[in-house]
Amino acid sequence: MTRSGIPPRLRLTAINFDCADPEALAAFYQRATGLALHPASDGEFAGLAADDGLFIGFQRVDGHKAPSWPGGDVPQQAHLDFDVDDLDEAEALLLELGASKPDFQPGGDRWRVFLDPAGHPFCLSPARRPD
Repeated sequence: MTRSGIPPRLRLTAINFDCADPEALAAFYQRATGLALHPASDGEFAGLAADDGLFIGFQRVDGHKAPSWPGGDVPQQAHLDFDVDDLDEAEALLLELGASKPDFQPGGDRWRVFLDPAGHPFCLSPARRPD
């Protein structure tokens, strides 16, 4: 709380993921989302920038262990959710780019879970259409 008693407004500006190869993981998400690669990206830290200011970063961690989703030996810690117009089309593209689709799919027909090349889970949901 601030001194005035009003909670501060927080605006999400970045999401960062640990991984073994930042440039490779940034390239995967760049091809999947079309976001621009930050020009200072390198083997230690790479990032993608959205037009609205959101930044997705990928930082190299020695000995990184991929999440073991859906098990909990190595927790997922965080995941991204994306809306898409066509689930089947998006799935085909992501698999071609190097994502994998685990057998366990808790969303049924409502959403699909994938793993990026570094093992981080992320979800695809059909875009909601205005009524």
